[in-house]
Amino acid sequence: MIKIQKFVVNSFQVNAYILSEDSGDCFIIDGACAESHEQQGIQDFIRSNKLRVVRNLNTHCHIDHILGNGFIAKTFGVFPEYHEASIPFIKNACEIGASFGYSIGEMPPPARYIKDNEIIHLGNSILEVFYTPGHADGSVCFYNKEQGFVITGDVLFKDTIGRTDLPSGNLDLLLKSIREKLFTLPDDTVVYTGHGPDTTIGYEKLNNPFIR
Repeated sequence: MIKIQKFVVNSFQVNAYILSEDSGDCFIIDGACAESHEQQGIQDFIRSNKLRVVRNLNTHCHIDHILGNGFIAKTFGVFPEYHEASIPFIKNACEIGASFGYSIGEMPPPARYIKDNEIIHLGNSILEVFYTPGHADGSVCFYNKEQGFVITGDVLFKDTIGRTDLPSGNLDLLLKSIREKLFTLPDDTVVYTGHGPDTTIGYEKLNNPFIR
């Protein structure tokens, strides 16, 4: 069974997640800790729970979601994984980070590229990858059918959707991703978002004003 711990990090208030299994293995998803106290908090959680970081997954590579990739690589020896369409954001990460006051240095190379529909194993549990562009090229969501949750990055939020006015944003494509990939999930599926509170697929079908 997967346990989920959320940390709210950096000035963009990103939801960073640690997913752990009974085996002690864990994934970090969007571990964008930028400040030393945020990094220490994640280290302390991992050490106190005797976890082993085995993968660092990015839902997408906008700067606010990848600020911790260097720290994670250096501290845990685990390099990031993201969709290949995210490469242009990685190439410009240092420049974009500097524009927001972050000195992030050279980005660590990817361990591998995530692919649509692939199955990722965490102990005895499974995450299914959905490719969901529209907010940004390379956006993916991670779905666990057994426990009924999906981690959506900036694709879907409570009562709203990801912005589409940034490079590679496309409203029609984003709505298509939500309708065809997320709104086909059971209504009681819990949505763990990239910013803000959790929600459910059923709630968003009924209440989200952008997707009616």
